Amino acid sequence: MDSSRNIFEEGQVLLIDKPLQWTSFDVVRKLRGMMRIKKVGHAGTLDPLASGLLILCTGKFTKRINEYMSQEKEYTGTFTLGATTPTYDLESAPANFIEYNNLSTENLHAATSKFIGPIMQIPPAHSAIKKDGIPVYELARKGIDVKLEPRAVTIREFEITSIELPVLGFRVVCSTGTYIRSLANDYGASLGCGGYLSSLCRTRIGRFTVAEAMSMEQAAEFIKSGIRKEG
Repeated sequence: MDSSRNIFEEGQVLLIDKPLQWTSFDVVRKLRGMMRIKKVGHAGTLDPLASGLLILCTGKFTKRINEYMSQEKEYTGTFTLGATTPTYDLESAPANFIEYNNLSTENLHAATSKFIGPIMQIPPAHSAIKKDGIPVYELARKGIDVKLEPRAVTIREFEITSIELPVLGFRVVCSTGTYIRSLANDYGASLGCGGYLSSLCRTRIGRFTVAEAMSMEQAAEFIKSGIRKEG
């Protein structure tokens, strides 16, 4: 065994602030190549249009991935009201425009209460959930209508943090398996004007926060430093 790889093969937990436009696997692939080991995985996918906390586990610590994935998550971001999109976010173009100016501040805050607690949520048709072994987003892109069953999730906190119509700032604390895209779509539907997720940042997983996370540049330096120390 090459001693320069020891620190990562023995196991590390890296907190990464995932950049916009990167897939979660892009991050894994980039940093795994620098570590020159095979066993690197992440604890919970972030979409390319989302930023924020991504937990990477290396070597022997990859066995902890499910433990981290099951922990409570916190997100902040923005919803845009007055339209919907097929993907429930900006991966697809807004359509079905509806007037939203009749909504009061009280309406916007009160509507969150419908989604707090244990709820049944239908995942987006454009998601990585598999149907007969095929990711449903591949079927959706081909125009194939896929019926997904509602799933039980728990939203512990849901608050509107800013209002600049049509854009609302939000903060959500939720169980694993919650789709914030679906929450955006369902929240907009409850208001009668539609809505979609226009920005998203994962700020916490369990006790780990994005404030503790490394940028990709900092992670690269950490990996180089670890290799130099072991080498």
